[in-house]
Amino acid sequence: AKIKMAGDETSCSEFINWDLDTPTSNELKQEKQLSASQRRYYSFCRRKSFSAFVASKRDGSQEEGSPSWCCCGQTFKEHAAIHKHVARTHEAEIRQLTQETYQHLLSQLEEEPETQQPNERKAEPVDVSAWIPETSHISVEQLQKGPGKVLLYYHYCQLEDPHVICAWQKALCEKLHLTGKVRVATEGINGTVGGTKTATDIYIEAMCSHPLFRMEKEDFKTSDGGAECFTDLRVGVYKEIVPMGVDPDIISYQLAGVHLEPEEFHKEVETLLAKGDLCSDTILLDCRNFYESKIGQFTRCLAPDIRKFSYFPDYVDQNLELFRDKKVLMYCTGGIRCERGSAYLRSKDVCKEVYQLKGGIHKYLERFPEGFYRGKLFVFDERYTISSNSDVISDCRYCGCPWDQYELCSTQFCCQLVLSCPGCRQNGLTACCPTCQTKGKAQSETSPASPHHKEECDCTGGRPRIPQDV
Repeated sequence: AKIKMAGDETSCSEFINWDLDTPTSNELKQEKQLSASQRRYYSFCRRKSFSAFVASKRDGSQEEGSPSWCCCGQTFKEHAAIHKHVARTHEAEIRQLTQETYQHLLSQLEEEPETQQPNERKAEPVDVSAWIPETSHISVEQLQKGPGKVLLYYHYCQLEDPHVICAWQKALCEKLHLTGKVRVATEGINGTVGGTKTATDIYIEAMCSHPLFRMEKEDFKTSDGGAECFTDLRVGVYKEIVPMGVDPDIISYQLAGVHLEPEEFHKEVETLLAKGDLCSDTILLDCRNFYESKIGQFTRCLAPDIRKFSYFPDYVDQNLELFRDKKVLMYCTGGIRCERGSAYLRSKDVCKEVYQLKGGIHKYLERFPEGFYRGKLFVFDERYTISSNSDVISDCRYCGCPWDQYELCSTQFCCQLVLSCPGCRQNGLTACCPTCQTKGKAQSETSPASPHHKEECDCTGGRPRIPQDV
């Protein structure tokens, strides 16, 4: 996604000439906790929010040549006067508007696929039929009915034309009646798809025989499921195959830490737990999101309270002293976030050693279902979780009883997950927070929400974005 920054005359024409007081001490403290690129985004959003607020106070009844602004019962005739008033009196409102604009911008950057630039020549159509396996000997029923599987995989490699791979993946998945999501980029491919066992087996064979990938069957993590685990099929070209928010050309997967097989990782954790002095010289680091680690994690790990993987780099930046001269054992769901996450951590040159669990928790649980990972494994599909042991390590959000089954917040449009046990749900406690619970009651008589409409939860701003662990 391309974002025009503050100072770009094209994008900021409506407020480029407006003065803006120096940010408050709270804002300066917050901005210092962001990376350089995100500080530019935040500054852009603050200027835009200040501009919009002032514009809303303009007196529309006045002539164009002699503008005035009305605010707090006062009338201001000069730009400088209204700017100074807003900066001094409405700091809280500007900060709230800035946060909302900034979070919306981040969401756009993470989710928006790369699009072709207007001046780029469109690529010639490529025949991908040679990469589509022959299935005439297989009935449609075999591809649509019967025991199912969900595949999770990724493969880093250089792709000269990811759009061709995208077209092939879409055609392949549609022919096999697979659903799920596949991300393609110049740095490789990342996917999770579901379908019948017959269909997923053919898909694996196609991936293993493709001349650009030549993957091994061991590269795929499988679990019970099927096409019903996803609402649809989404295949797209993106800047990154896992959205960390850092240019792959700057922090490449090739800088990743040392890969440990599940058996090796298990021994390392066993040794670490035997010492009992965690974080003194070794850190067991969970680089997933807080709602994932909340319901399942390795015993006595460090689990950052981040809401998106794109916040992980900033978490590292703010906690460099925590990692200084330490040995780090890192893990995630299937291994892909560790590839980029460990590369980013190593780029800071503070750790003694950085290791990562090869194949992620998925592969570890295949080998050690009753090992050091306890609780459920969060997955990004309609199942939400899969399990290998009976441990419940999380609680109901309302009554505190043991519970680890996620449901979507019942508030219209809200996409937050909530842990609410059957008893609390029966009593109407089905929202992710009190704010949404109240909002949900007000919307109870409205029409059903579109599944494709998203909005940020009202309570998002109160959640910690990147916590301080030092």
